[in-house]
Amino acid sequence: MTDINIDQLVHTAVFGDGDAKAEARRTIHLAARQRGAVSSSIYPLYMAFGRNEIERAFTVPAFNIRALTYDAARALFRVAMKHDVGAFIFEIARSEIGYTEQRPGEYAACVLAAAIREGFKGPVFIQGDHFQASAKKWATEEGQKAEMKALESLIDEALAAEFYNIDIDTSTLVDLDFPTRDEQQRANYEGTAHLTKYIREREPNGITVSVGGEIGEVGKYNTHPEEVRAYADGLKRLLGGITGISKISVQTGTSHGGVPLADGSIAQAKIDFEVLRETTHICREEYGMAGAVQHGASTLPESVFNKFPEAEAVEIHLATGFQNMILDAPTLPQDIKDGIRDYCFEHCLDERKPEQTDEQFVYTTRKKALGPFKRRMWEMDDANKGPIIDELEAKFAFLMEKLGVHNTKDIVARYVKATSTDLPEYAAASAELTAAAVVDANEGE
Repeated sequence: MTDINIDQLVHTAVFGDGDAKAEARRTIHLAARQRGAVSSSIYPLYMAFGRNEIERAFTVPAFNIRALTYDAARALFRVAMKHDVGAFIFEIARSEIGYTEQRPGEYAACVLAAAIREGFKGPVFIQGDHFQASAKKWATEEGQKAEMKALESLIDEALAAEFYNIDIDTSTLVDLDFPTRDEQQRANYEGTAHLTKYIREREPNGITVSVGGEIGEVGKYNTHPEEVRAYADGLKRLLGGITGISKISVQTGTSHGGVPLADGSIAQAKIDFEVLRETTHICREEYGMAGAVQHGASTLPESVFNKFPEAEAVEIHLATGFQNMILDAPTLPQDIKDGIRDYCFEHCLDERKPEQTDEQFVYTTRKKALGPFKRRMWEMDDANKGPIIDELEAKFAFLMEKLGVHNTKDIVARYVKATSTDLPEYAAASAELTAAAVVDANEGE
């Protein structure tokens, strides 16, 4: 393929119209493959964890990039290349797809364009995070059917965009009013089993999508070991010989986005690292899975991140902290900051809780403005955008060091083969779901 203006191409892939947008995305996918940056599944690496073949302790960071996606992804690739990092994930949650106005096709195009721009070669892991069932909609039989159809459609869209890692989250359906762990987890493992089968029937030849499950909804009570077993056993019964999930997300004491205090600052969370360690041991020794996943971690103090590899967490999800760095940056133009604040009061007042201060309200709702302000932020002058990206890059570098993923490129290459010969032709993801498909989905970290 001849040289391409990747900056212009990705701008068209995000802001272009109709056929031009679809063609730009297709060109980016094919160019990335030809240059050795191949959208891949992390499943083979995680199964090696499950077999206890990985002797080094490291926790794979999964980065939810909600704003400045192309520039932030470029920064992530620069850090990865500098430190030979192979084990890292780009992800976007069902809820984020809605309020950031980034459909899977757009998100994947931004990530792969960033890989091309920086010259990254190797597997690129793109993940659908919190493909979550709405408990509110699940209350009726009709609502259940509609919600499952919406999740299936989102999976179709994600697979078409080459998301080969998908986290199913039906933990919202756990019902603690039942007396036994199995009954409490039944709707959860039934939903996970259905969607896992759906993925397996549609995943491309030669690729085993890495599917994740979740035990307890983040922000609620901490996970108990017997819940892990009830969920995993129920899932195993329903799946039979079908390939199952590779990891389990648990609750350890965090909440998505952190808990804002009256002045807008974030309360310090207390993490139960023993939950991570015990869940990982159960996953590996009893079920052959990679281990436990930590959500809601980006707003934690920097001093705790080295503890996640020590607790053998296989993966950690990071989101709100990067959003905060962008929205609170000194160089973010004041008119954008004021516009975002005004947007919250104009469009999100129905979400305001009676006890919230103005600062708490804006903190919890300003993410809803990321979509409407996406283009203005993308097209900022370098004098405004450059310092923000520099700060993000430094944070990415810190996290990758503390999570122990330096020099993991060879480890990843040992298990994940980034070759284009066994991949299907890009299935142009021009069909996109309507906004209704993501309404009422909960916040994902």
